[in-house]
Amino acid sequence: MRFTKMQGAGNDYVYVDCFAEPVPNDPAALSRQISDRHFGIGSDGLILITPSSVADARMRMFNADGSESQMCGNGVRCVAKYLYDHGIARKRTLRIETGRGILSLDVETEDDSVRRVRVDMGEPILEAARIPTTLPGHPPINAVLKLDDQEIRVTCVSMGNPHCVLYVEDVERAPVREMGPRIETHECFPERVNVEFVQLCSRGEVRMRVWERGSGETWACGTGACAVAVAGVLSGRTDHRLLAHLRGGDLRLDWGTDGHVYLTGPAVEVFSGEWREQ
Repeated sequence: MRFTKMQGAGNDYVYVDCFAEPVPNDPAALSRQISDRHFGIGSDGLILITPSSVADARMRMFNADGSESQMCGNGVRCVAKYLYDHGIARKRTLRIETGRGILSLDVETEDDSVRRVRVDMGEPILEAARIPTTLPGHPPINAVLKLDDQEIRVTCVSMGNPHCVLYVEDVERAPVREMGPRIETHECFPERVNVEFVQLCSRGEVRMRVWERGSGETWACGTGACAVAVAGVLSGRTDHRLLAHLRGGDLRLDWGTDGHVYLTGPAVEVFSGEWREQ
């Protein structure tokens, strides 16, 4: 099976071009194997680029633990780059089918290769039952989440997948690896949750780290950055335009007057190879 390794702000996935390759029989098991950074290729998960009857292509995304997720903002930018650079769809605006619906992506090229992509991520989901979470509020804003003997304030939104945002004084010292998995599997989140730890720099700038459900701490999360932009506006901390610094790079967010969140960031092809069945 031919594959391509790609990354967006350090959020790395293994991509399979299912225009040329058959769809894997068990993509969940394959994702677990190839994601292993010691015995596999090493990645945050697996993304299948497949034909679509309603868009230029369809994206299916699997986390490192094999669970399928509805959406990945960094991943879908790389799908757009692959479609354009490999001649599958040479369009400045691409439409990609995802678990969140059909998204529109504008590509920026340099030397006829995609360098950056702007994604219309759609409107955030704010109804608690659809996030989903049992915390009170639509959405829960600065809600109290009980974590053993602690009480922490969180704001929850969905960008097609659930997010829990909390603010810290120093993101580098935040207990991401200790607290992240406990919040991910908290009973208030019936489908688990992605967790964003955010340090305010100004009303237009934040630093953040992400604990992704099914993958652990990743160097970036596109939907997570979108969730932080929305949570910041809802809680009165930040403006509608936001620069987010993540471990793997910077992402720009804009919660537009049309209610849609726009995400802009890099897309990079790292290498290609052949995976032999284990």
